[in-house]
Amino acid sequence: MKEIILLKYGELVLKGLNRSTFVALVEKNVRKKLKEVDGEFSLEYSQSTMCITPSDDADIDTAFEKMLTVFGVVSVCRGYKCEKDINQVLEAVREHAYELVGNKKTFKCNAKRSDKKFPLKSPEISALCGEVILEEVGGIKVDVNNPEVIVTAEIRDTAAYVHGNGVRGAGGMPTGSSGRGLLLLSGGIDSPVAGYMIAKRGVTVDGLYFDSPPYTSDLAMEKVTSLARRIKDYTGSMFLNAISVTEIQEEIMKNCEDRMLTLLLRRFMMRIADRVAKEFGQQALITGESLGQVASQTLEALTVTNAVPTLPVLRPCIGMDKVEITDIARKIGTFETSILPYEDCCTVFTPTHPLTRPTLEQIEAEEQKLDVEGLIQRAMETRRVIKI
Repeated sequence: MKEIILLKYGELVLKGLNRSTFVALVEKNVRKKLKEVDGEFSLEYSQSTMCITPSDDADIDTAFEKMLTVFGVVSVCRGYKCEKDINQVLEAVREHAYELVGNKKTFKCNAKRSDKKFPLKSPEISALCGEVILEEVGGIKVDVNNPEVIVTAEIRDTAAYVHGNGVRGAGGMPTGSSGRGLLLLSGGIDSPVAGYMIAKRGVTVDGLYFDSPPYTSDLAMEKVTSLARRIKDYTGSMFLNAISVTEIQEEIMKNCEDRMLTLLLRRFMMRIADRVAKEFGQQALITGESLGQVASQTLEALTVTNAVPTLPVLRPCIGMDKVEITDIARKIGTFETSILPYEDCCTVFTPTHPLTRPTLEQIEAEEQKLDVEGLIQRAMETRRVIKI
């Protein structure tokens, strides 16, 4: 018998005639992640489950951790593959009984017999496997209603699999199944969460960071790069654009009302993001805005910034509070980096009394004082692109 990793699909099984396209994307993303792991791995797909079989020298522990970040996979299990023979199945259960149940006190066995020609039916397989566990593991009891662990024997077309509880996977839709988007990635808590949430729906996410040297430091850039790497752990790849808005901010400060500084800057960012996204073939912009969280995120302020880009703006955090956003940031491993105390361009020029109920006419009147197109062109010339 061979130790294996099983990946269970979620909503992909509902895709009907398109299912094969989505499954192929999952397989592509799995192979990409396995290339980062020592050893060789073979893949086999059957009936909404992918089986990953490692070579003898492969690092199965690292491979398992990598599989937890594959979008489209709802559960990741470690188990054992054996011949499609009841004696082989029971031997696998016997040999690995302690591993299958861990330190749990209650269990039940479950059998899935997709090969209807197999001589034993599912209840019979479950009963036999349960007897073996009771023989091998002292102090454990059967609980068919609320077990701490479920030991599953799957009888499939070409082989049999035995495994215990799976670990919850990343879920969602496979990366690359829903187009491309450009994430406005700041150094804060919200925008990495927004990127993760949109990527979970199958969007390939690239990043755009606005810096403001000398007001922002190289450490701030390193912080954002670290956040991009963490998002890349889920998406598989990312291009991070960095553009300086120093001149834009200085011109706004010099020529415009202080209370409109943030809104004017946001409109410049949206214009620039719109151009970068179109150049890269991206179909939407992604931001971490949450309604009412700060002055620039009121409905009136969002209306003013929405008036600029031609691409749709996706805001997955819009109805969430800070606690909910922070919980996701901790889950995906971005929180500790996000709270590092390095300034970003949005915090170095903060109005004393920001305008919270702007009108489009007010903002457009202030922009008349600026060389909008010239400032955008010169900002675009500062662009650097980093492959994460």
